[in-house]
Amino acid sequence: MNEASTGGAPRAEPAWRPVPRSRAYELVVDRIEEQIVAGALRVGDHLPPERELASWLEVSRAAVREAIRTLEAHGVVSSSVGSGKGAGTVVTALTSGALTRMLRLHVALTSFPMDDVIEARVMLERTSASLAAREASPEDLEPMRSLVDAMDDPALDRERFNEFDTRFHVALAEAAGNRLVADMTIAIRESMRHRVLAGFRSAPDWAATSAVLRAHHRGVMEAVEARRGELAADLVEEHIRYAYTSLPGFRTGEG
Repeated sequence: MNEASTGGAPRAEPAWRPVPRSRAYELVVDRIEEQIVAGALRVGDHLPPERELASWLEVSRAAVREAIRTLEAHGVVSSSVGSGKGAGTVVTALTSGALTRMLRLHVALTSFPMDDVIEARVMLERTSASLAAREASPEDLEPMRSLVDAMDDPALDRERFNEFDTRFHVALAEAAGNRLVADMTIAIRESMRHRVLAGFRSAPDWAATSAVLRAHHRGVMEAVEARRGELAADLVEEHIRYAYTSLPGFRTGEG
């Protein structure tokens, strides 16, 4: 048994098992991920040298190199050449931006029914609104205030309004203080950016529609500022469902 370099709890040694020959590099990725999930590999730990890992897993060194490139592209490891302490392949902390990017692409590329996406978004944003009302400081809420004020500009076109709308929901998620909830919320909202814009473009009376949306945003912000979490959650749900049911282009993606 080893202990983490920081003096943490004991942990098991990584268990490297041979992998089947088909799609070897993907299975090498699986083996490395298994060790990370099990806690045998942690941030800052080095992977074994390429030759040793290939021998233990009974795959080619080319398969190991391809697996490392894949994990590096995902931000899971970083590699550097040389002979110093930092040389080799090291497990790195996955940044929020990398996680959000992967989630956003997954939502955008997977054919989830739109009803499912909306329900997931409602659940996440209700949580964000409730948490923000309870936890956010006045400074945390300043981006929301600025965006609500910016959306009040009557000369704002639909594209710019969509940009501010997206940023408002991102700001609400970030004000909640729960990084995982925020990342998931941001990923879903960002994946819907173009569909929401299609909804705005399909609105037959944009002046009336934008007035309703502005009122929704301001209502959510004021409820959060007043520390009325349940009201803020109800209002953000009303806002999301209004856009989905009232704007034809939102449902079809055409506008």
